[in-house]
Amino acid sequence: MKFKGLIFDMDGLLLDTEKLYVRFWTEAARFYGYPMEFEHALSIRSLNRQFTTEKLAGYFGSFDYVPVHDKRVELMDAYIKEHGVEAKKGAKELLEFAKQNGVKIALATSSPFERAKEHLESVGLFKYFDEFACGSMVKNSKPKPDIYLLACEKLNLKPEECIALEDSPNGVISASTAGCATIMVPDLDKPTEDLIPLLYSVCDDLSCVIPLL
Repeated sequence: MKFKGLIFDMDGLLLDTEKLYVRFWTEAARFYGYPMEFEHALSIRSLNRQFTTEKLAGYFGSFDYVPVHDKRVELMDAYIKEHGVEAKKGAKELLEFAKQNGVKIALATSSPFERAKEHLESVGLFKYFDEFACGSMVKNSKPKPDIYLLACEKLNLKPEECIALEDSPNGVISASTAGCATIMVPDLDKPTEDLIPLLYSVCDDLSCVIPLL
């Protein structure tokens, strides 16, 4: 195998949940009087509290993060409890191939570990992962490289030995800055001209990654 490690983002990459984050961030913000649109919610994907607050304050003049965030969690949890989550196309196929061929597998997500575990277990994917790097484990979240550097460290691999899989611009910047061979599997938006130089490849779905390993 050309690469020894495979590092996955979760929301929008392994799970079809990014659309839910955008929907419920927008609904929660509007509940508190902020005129949030799809594009605003799209821009804060993978960002932590500090970066999210700063970006949204730039749009709205100020932004009270905690109540809006908590409302978003309430709305999204209620939806998932009723409807569940879905794995993205090719996720199980790629994970199974990597596991069978001795490729180490890690998760690099801004979500808390317990939430990631619950969602991945619900679609039968949790068992494939060797290591986990979650937002609370690093000082700086995406687009900083910390979470991918931690994932590589946990796998005992150099970044250049790993493929990182991402669907969002903030994630691509994080993985690329860390030194991983970064593949974008677009979800809610396509790679922009400024992202293309950072990418090792672009794949339509996760099964298309298999030949690149």
